[in-house]
Order: sequence, then structure tokens, then C-alpha cells
Amino acid sequence: QRWAKKSLRRMRVGDLRRERDSLIVASLTGAFGSSFLYGYNLSVVNAPAGYIKKFYNETWERRYGFSVDEGTLTLLWSITVSIFAIGGLVGAIIVTPIVKFFGRKCTLVLNNVFAVTAALLMSLSSLAGSFEMLILGRIIMGIDAGISLSALPMYLSEISPKEIRGSLGQVTAIFICIGVFTGQVLGLPEIFGQESRWPFLFGAIIVPSLIQAVILPFLPESPRYLLLEKHNRSQAEKAFQRFLGKDDVSQEIEEVLAESRVQRNTKLVSIIQLLRTRTVRWQIVTVVVTMGCYQLCGLNAIWYYTNNIFSESGIKHETIPYVTLSTGAVETLAAVFSGLVIERLGRRPLLIGGFGLMVVFFAVLTVSLTLQNSVHWLPYLSIFCILAIIASFCIGPGGIPFVLTGEFFQQSQRPAAFMIAGTVNWLSNFAVGLLFPFIQAGLQTYCFLVFAAICFAGATYLFFVLPETKNKTFHEISQAFAKRNKVTLEMQEMNHFPAERKSSAEQESNFTSSADNGESKKGIV
Repeated sequence: QRWAKKSLRRMRVGDLRRERDSLIVASLTGAFGSSFLYGYNLSVVNAPAGYIKKFYNETWERRYGFSVDEGTLTLLWSITVSIFAIGGLVGAIIVTPIVKFFGRKCTLVLNNVFAVTAALLMSLSSLAGSFEMLILGRIIMGIDAGISLSALPMYLSEISPKEIRGSLGQVTAIFICIGVFTGQVLGLPEIFGQESRWPFLFGAIIVPSLIQAVILPFLPESPRYLLLEKHNRSQAEKAFQRFLGKDDVSQEIEEVLAESRVQRNTKLVSIIQLLRTRTVRWQIVTVVVTMGCYQLCGLNAIWYYTNNIFSESGIKHETIPYVTLSTGAVETLAAVFSGLVIERLGRRPLLIGGFGLMVVFFAVLTVSLTLQNSVHWLPYLSIFCILAIIASFCIGPGGIPFVLTGEFFQQSQRPAAFMIAGTVNWLSNFAVGLLFPFIQAGLQTYCFLVFAAICFAGATYLFFVLPETKNKTFHEISQAFAKRNKVTLEMQEMNHFPAERKSSAEQESNFTSSADNGESKKGIV
């Protein structure tokens, strides 16, 4: 009997360990087919830029009998690069009804249709002799990124325990960095960075998409979505059990039900309703500020200057692509470090500290670039500043804005909040791509002072407004903002439900009845 009990206990521990592994697999698989592809598509166009422009020129000459002029070629290339952000904006706008109807997990799975379609269009554009296919593929890939950068953080924030919610949320940023680094590696001349091979850079997008499409359907949906929006308590319990690796999930269920009792109504709110809700006014402002600074802090300018600075440092032109890999490696290591320490240090120090360090290194970089022709060792200081700015960005500003958006809002408000965050993110992305060439032309090396000012303004705002959200429930975070929103806790609760209030017991009874009815209907069907 003792041997049998020990065997059963070992089997049970093994089952729980495997169930707990579902949380890790869901996080990694979701990020690999989502944020990884976003990062990959940011860097993948850099290495083959010359070959793609040559393809554009040859296609134009074959069609019209003369070469394309330099201005038109530049315009076509600018459209190819920047149209990705327009597609992202479209994806961010349409994500709310999609996640409501299909759920978080199913949205990520179905989103792979966009990725595969885009990969086929872009990889076959050279064979078909159509640069329009490449541009269309970039738009569709942007839609994929816009949907995934909202649905993935939403999914991760809802499946993770509050003790590791920040670390798991940083998976989004880590895989963005890994995607950027992978694009740099695959773009090397020895791999796909050749004239005859550049279409394979875009065809490689299919691999992460298929892996996600195969694995993710076997993992549970968000338990909070199942419980609060689908009213399916039994499926929510099973999802919690698989993600947390334990049988007794009554505490987690009660925590979600407590949020439901506070809201009194889990019907999703629209963007207009969210903007009119006084109790989340400062949460919305904070999300807009963090997302705006995330794109406007100048990291894109750093990528623009990297090759020039490396060349000024005496590095041979053919060696620069390999040296550039150091920036991707630093970016990835900094993001991993942030994921490891975020639950120990908190969101607030990493976010404010990251922007603060960027201010310092932007100032030093401005001085070193201005004087580098007069002092022989200053180009090496510029290289150090570039790596330091990238690391400073990735330890906080690179991923925490996505975490905060998932933490600030209740279940019914979260899709609208992610739509607002995504819209600000992609509009800022497009603005940087559109305005930076003019800023750089007008200010030269002093353009970095503009980004230093933006980082300083963001850090100052967050220092005075942002509360620490580490290990706090969604309701506790709402309470932290209550005083700044100038509402009492009673008013805060009143704003979440109609005038006719019910008792907690009656509300839970009605909720359970609704869940039971939903399961009965499902069984009948």
C-alpha cells in the first residue's frame, strides 16, 4: 500500500509539473508566432535593401522600357518600409471585436493566416516580377503585427499568476529582440543576404507561424475570458489547473469573481465609453504616454546611425554587418535581464530608470558625434553609447508598456485599452519614420537632443504618476489610481455597474446560474 501511495504521489507530481509547463509552452509559443515576427520584420528589410531596390528598378524597366528615376525609387522604398506601420494600425483597430468573438488564444492562431499570406506574397514577388506583391505583403504583415501585439500581452496577462505576471509579460519584449537579432543573422551574406536569396528572408516567416498554428490549439484559452465573458466556469477551472499546475484553484476563481462583482457587468466597453470613464482617466493617460515614448524615444534613430558610426570608428565596410550583430545581442540580453528582475525590482524603477539612462547616454552621444573628427578615440565612445542606449531601452521601456496596459484595466475594459495603446504605438511608429529624415537633416547630430527631451519628459511624468503594480491585483491597481482620478472607492465601484445594485451573494448566484445554463446548452448542442 505504501509503495502504491508513493507511486500515485509521484505520478500526480509529474502530472502537475506537466500541467504547469503548459504556462511556459503557451507563453513561448504565443510569443514565437507573434512578437518574434514583429521584431523580425523590423530588421529583415535592412540587409537586402540594395537588392530589393535593384529588383524594383529592373521590374520598372521591363514594364515601361526605361529605368525608374531616383526620386520614384526612393518613394517606392519608403512606402515599402513605412507601410508596415499602416498595416499595424489597421490590426490594432480591428483587434477588439476579434478577441471578443474568438477569444485571446484563437485570435493568435487565426492571425497566422495573415502571416502566411504575407510571407507567400513577399517571397514570390521576385519570381512573379511584381514589386506590388512585396508592398502588399508588408501591409498584411503589419496587420498581423498589430493584432498580435495587442492579443499576445492580453493573453499572457490573463493566464499568468500575479506573482510572475511581469516576468511573463516581458516575454513579448524578449521575443521582439530575438526577432530583430534573427533578422540580422539571416541577412548575413553567408545565409540569405545575397541577391539570389533575399526572397528566402521573407519566406522564413512561415516557420514560426506554422509552429504556433500547430501547438497553440492544444493549450487552454484564457481562464479569465472563459469565466467572465463566456461564463463557462468548468472550462475556466480546467484552464487554471493546467496553467498553474494544481487541483485547487478556488482562490483564483474567487479572485476573478471578486473582480466580476466589482464590475457588476462584464459587457465589453467601447473606446468612447472607456475614454468617458472617470475612474480610468489617468490609467489611459499613462498608457498613452508610455506607448508614445516607447516609439518616440529615438531607438529608430540609433539604428539609422549605427553603420555610419561603425564606419567612422575604422571598421571595414564588409565587417560592419557582423559588428552590427552586437547591437541585437545586447538588445536580447538586456530584455532577458529585465524579465528576470522585474518581479524583484518592480515595473516603476525599470521604466523610469531606463528612460533616465537613455537621457544621459543620448547627451554623451551628441557630444561624441559632434567632436569625433577632432578626437581619435571618440568614435569608440559613440559605439559604447549606442550599445548603452539599446540596453537602457530594453531593460524597461522596451517591454513594460505592454505589461502595464494589461495590468491597469478590468476585464471589460482591456480590449478597448489595448486598441488605444496599439493605435498610439503604430501612429508614433509611422510618425518617426515620416519625420526623422527631416529632423536629422535639420539638426544633424543634435537630433538626439530631441529624443533625450522626450525620454526626460516621459521619465518625469512616470515618476510623479505611475504607482508600483508588482504583485497587485487589477482591483488594487485601480484603487491606487482612485485618488488621482478624484473618485472615492465607492464611486469607483459605482462606475462599473448600473444603478440598480445587487448584493454580492445574489450577483455570484446569478453568475453561477449563467455559467450552469451555458454548460447545459453546450451539452444539449
